[in-house]
Amino acid sequence: MFNSNGKTSPLVWHVLAVITIAFWGTSFVSTKVLIEHGFSAVQIFFIRFACTYLILLCASHKKFVAKSIADELKFLLGGFTGGTLYFWTENTALSLSPSSNVSLIVCTNPLLIMLAGVLFFKREKLVPRQIVGSVITFLGMVLVVLNGRFILNLSPLGDILAFTAAISWTFYAYSTDKIRSKYGTFFSIRKVFFYAFVTAMPLMIADYFGFMGEAHTIPWHAFKKPVVALNFLCLAIFAGVFGYLVWNKVMEKLGTIFASNYVYGIPLVTIVTASLTVGERITAMAWTGAAAIILGMVMAEYKKKGPNG
Repeated sequence: MFNSNGKTSPLVWHVLAVITIAFWGTSFVSTKVLIEHGFSAVQIFFIRFACTYLILLCASHKKFVAKSIADELKFLLGGFTGGTLYFWTENTALSLSPSSNVSLIVCTNPLLIMLAGVLFFKREKLVPRQIVGSVITFLGMVLVVLNGRFILNLSPLGDILAFTAAISWTFYAYSTDKIRSKYGTFFSIRKVFFYAFVTAMPLMIADYFGFMGEAHTIPWHAFKKPVVALNFLCLAIFAGVFGYLVWNKVMEKLGTIFASNYVYGIPLVTIVTASLTVGERITAMAWTGAAAIILGMVMAEYKKKGPNG
């Protein structure tokens, strides 16, 4: 857990990254279960934001306002891009395009983060080995998503929305990195979820009155079923509170670009979970992709030591 200097070992952050990705990977299955019980996509992330914010508020409630309007606007941007825009575009894309398309496009996010970090933000420098590792990891993710199926049906609107989700998470990763370290993790993530809840409210109203198509009322009676309550708790606590708090610390400790490579593991977690819960078959192609993901991440992490070790 700790190295010879008494500091937390880097291995701890890698383990926490894997645990977070496991929670996020299973969240797709939880969302599908809730949709099957009558909840709309907008209702799911709106209720999720509300529950997560209330939990964080109980843990951190001594300060409510940022030190400047500029910082407050950054939290607003983070809540909109990493919350409302990301989940709305991703969930809507799932209703328009095959899940394989959406998973493949959304999980290009680490490549977008790498390119943005190197070309625009100048935050991190990559060596050739890290670039090759990232590409291998991406190709492994493609194999996992395909899982033995080579047919990808094109749905322009759905695919554009999925790509928008990937871009929105890239904005979130870079727009909030400095203020997270400035204000602390709990306060920062609580503010992000507050603004996610606020910016999701217009979508919730539109969903309720049918401004975007069919009108949806929240099926409150469904909460009597343990499977519904448990899946909402998983989304709010494990994928929400734990996931966002830990992930922001992981990005801080491992670097935004490298940490984002773990996102490639989400499709693998999703299909394994689906295999255990709904009987989806995992092919040799998916396992080959999983091996490529691990190999690529090891290459991306490895750095040659200098003469002083």
